[in-house]
Amino acid sequence: MMHASIGLSHPAQSVTSDKAHQLPSCTFSVPKSQQRKGTQLRIRPGSRWQAQAVRRRPATVTRAESKSSAAAPWVKADARLVLADGSVWRGRAFGATDTEIGEVVFNTSITGYEEIMTDPSYRGQFVVFTHPHIGNVGINIEDAESKQVHLNGVIIRDLSSVVSNYRSKMSLDEYLKKQNVRGIANVDTRAITRRLREAGNLNGVITSDTSKSDEELIAIAKGWNIVGKDLITDISIKEPYEWKDSTVEEWEFSPAVKGRNGTEPLHIVAFDFGCKNNILRRLASFGCKVTVVPSNYPASKVMDLNPDGIFLSNGPGDPSAVPYAVETVQELLGQKPMFGICMGHQLLGQAFGGKTFKLKFGHHGGNHPVRHNASGRIEISAQNHNYAVDPQTLPEGVEVTHINLNDGTCAGMVYAEKRAMAIQYHPEASPGPHDSDVCFEQFMDMIRKEKQGKGGYTSSETAAEHVGAKA
Repeated sequence: MMHASIGLSHPAQSVTSDKAHQLPSCTFSVPKSQQRKGTQLRIRPGSRWQAQAVRRRPATVTRAESKSSAAAPWVKADARLVLADGSVWRGRAFGATDTEIGEVVFNTSITGYEEIMTDPSYRGQFVVFTHPHIGNVGINIEDAESKQVHLNGVIIRDLSSVVSNYRSKMSLDEYLKKQNVRGIANVDTRAITRRLREAGNLNGVITSDTSKSDEELIAIAKGWNIVGKDLITDISIKEPYEWKDSTVEEWEFSPAVKGRNGTEPLHIVAFDFGCKNNILRRLASFGCKVTVVPSNYPASKVMDLNPDGIFLSNGPGDPSAVPYAVETVQELLGQKPMFGICMGHQLLGQAFGGKTFKLKFGHHGGNHPVRHNASGRIEISAQNHNYAVDPQTLPEGVEVTHINLNDGTCAGMVYAEKRAMAIQYHPEASPGPHDSDVCFEQFMDMIRKEKQGKGGYTSSETAAEHVGAKA
């Protein structure tokens, strides 16, 4: 290795010494493979490179200067992600600093990190973002899917140091501090994702506490379990209210919404099992009066509200942990047209008499392909769930209308006799995709047919042909 120097104008100034940092030059190393005898690099006087050479400190400094220099420009690892399989991942803490435990899942979405963090369905979980660059558009309040961050922790490769968006109100780091949610950056999210795909979802601990050993944290992760926990009751609203906001006009994309032409409003009672705001916006956009009720609202009180249709929202965790919700759905089944999304799909599956099971690593992302069986139509969908309905346990009369093409699991079903439809993914997805938004229109069609005295669908065959068939 040899040293070359960038002089300001004359070779006499291009020198290297123990006091190089006092001289107007920049010293650097040339790889041995590129060394040439008598190598000396000069820059043109008055150029911008000369100005940079004057300002920039040399790469070669004295030992004394090295000891007295300021802190390194990079941040040392000050946080750990410890998984139940014994692996330890060291990175940089952001957001709140403390210790938190959760189930680790990965999400493959490229956009929409704010919507993901505020989705109540992530309650009790850490989300590994497979997209490497997170935080670049900051945070704005309008895009939140609820009033707070519901996930337990954020795991990312790179936290953007620059926020660039005209709607941004604060950085991701500031937001998570306000929400008291922990984050860890500068970890290998690709390696973590591969581990989760092979082993399945793992419990983990995020901490910036140096007093606990890795072994202690591994024991904590192994001793915690999310299965069977009721995660819905605490996050659901406590009193009914009316939702009025529809999709803002500049964001509206559906021809069916734009062409409503003052059709008669339909009254929908929506159960809040952890409902996302955009679901309620889409219902309102299709001309519905929406009354939101708590997860434990009695069936008799629902019927007292005289709804035209009943909606079952998304929500976190294991559907088997909320038997009270299944019982309410069973009471209401067949009395009014019913539509379930995500958790609502699973609760309907159990109310039909079927069973649900836990997926290996769940479906979390904005690019899951789904096939509508009757028409062969393919939809790209946004999904976020860890459980699925077992189609083999469904009774006669229930038609599986949609299949997840990644793993063949049930993604949609219709029970024509009971006038109920459900999908396991998010047709309201914000920021998208919007392929499945047509499901709201189909729910409206089912209700209007009921109101016209046509009795909804006459058979599961015609129902299956209808649900998802519209482009």
